[in-house]
Amino acid sequence: MPSPNNTDFSPSSFTLSGTPGLEVARFWLAFPLCSMYLVAIVGNGAVVFIVKTELSLHAPMYFFLCMLAAVDLALSTSTMPRMLSYLWFDWREISFGACLLQMFLIHSLSAVESTVLLAMAWDRYMAICHPLRHATILTNPMTAKIGLVAMARGMLFGLPLPLLILRLSFCGSNVLSHSYCLHQDIMNLACTSTTANVVYGLTAILLVMGLDALLIALSYFMIIKAVLQLSSRKERVKAFSTCVAHLCVVLAFYVPLIGLSVVHRANLYCTARESDLEKGSPEADGVGLRGSHAHSPHRDPGESEADNICAQDKWTATPLGDLKLRLQLKKP
Repeated sequence: MPSPNNTDFSPSSFTLSGTPGLEVARFWLAFPLCSMYLVAIVGNGAVVFIVKTELSLHAPMYFFLCMLAAVDLALSTSTMPRMLSYLWFDWREISFGACLLQMFLIHSLSAVESTVLLAMAWDRYMAICHPLRHATILTNPMTAKIGLVAMARGMLFGLPLPLLILRLSFCGSNVLSHSYCLHQDIMNLACTSTTANVVYGLTAILLVMGLDALLIALSYFMIIKAVLQLSSRKERVKAFSTCVAHLCVVLAFYVPLIGLSVVHRANLYCTARESDLEKGSPEADGVGLRGSHAHSPHRDPGESEADNICAQDKWTATPLGDLKLRLQLKKP
């Protein structure tokens, strides 16, 4: 008879998690986060207000900056209040619908922001490499159309994600690994096949974030090539100075995005290794970790030693643990 813990169900809510090891300091951790959120609201709100009211700033570069500020406002507002309520009031539960909405907003707005960053890189490329054509191509109506395309692209990217989650069945734990909802985090809790989720998520990331990052890198390669051909050092410095702020924003956006992706991949690997150890899978790196041949009388003595080490050290479910295991097995 199957265990009740393995019964498929659609959860009415999820449980958010905080920062492991910092539970005691959780209340105080909310204060710097709240300060950062307030600075983001005031700063981005000021950018939007100034660009809107100052007619001299009604130019493509400032319109793109205004779009970026508006997206940052929406993205921070979709995550930070819920995170602060968890840190201050221990409100861990989030309803299934609210979690899907937050997931949609996070992924969609991230795609919109990536598209706006690409548009800003194109604006800098046109301004530096083709200054005479810049004003005729990047007009204010063209800038508005690019903004609409960015919004549509982000929505089309994020819309399938909740639909893919709705088709999944869940069993066992409903505890997320973050204090906000992400597609890959919710997907990892499913009991049914997540192949469609994995394929779409990877394809969408490559076609949106990956393609944007590639085009931004290509545009800056062309910019650097054009700037280095300038004869005057003063002109080179002036041209580079117009790109520094945008480069900083690009790095601030893509570096955490890549880091978060790496963390999720590592977490997925560790979860799979721990599952293999618990189930006694013989495929755990070929070291005979409590596998189907664990009770064979013809086992190699090294395999018994591997079993004992794995039983004593749960960190063998990580790449560092694998290295540690191999080093211990080589000891005489």
